[in-house]
Amino acid sequence: MAVSPEEIGLCGCWQVIAVQRESLALSQPDAPPTVTVGYYASSLSVAQRDDAAVAAAIRGHWSAIENGTHYRRDVTLGEDACRVADRNAAAVLASLRNLANGIYELARERERTQVATLRSWCQQQTFTSAWPLLQR
Repeated sequence: MAVSPEEIGLCGCWQVIAVQRESLALSQPDAPPTVTVGYYASSLSVAQRDDAAVAAAIRGHWSAIENGTHYRRDVTLGEDACRVADRNAAAVLASLRNLANGIYELARERERTQVATLRSWCQQQTFTSAWPLLQR
């Protein structure tokens, strides 16, 4: 069923895109695939991007997230290995990991670091060295 973006509360949006994904569980090869639908909103008109360009943008978005933020949080900052059971403590640790990742990205963007990895950058940081990056 086609709906306009305004009908679903997304004023200023030109397109709503539904992407169907099928996932296979590698641990259960005989199991049927799991089907999920993801929805995306875009301010680009249909004339500005064809289907292939929209699909490439969605893949690129998820690739950047999986290879960037999630990789850094999971591998570099050890999020998956963390066994904190308290929900509030886990939320605080996730916020601190996001803060460290964000400050590192600011340092790279402003060319204030030559360090190539988040792990080595974190090992060099103190509050007084990181605080000036947040001032501006």
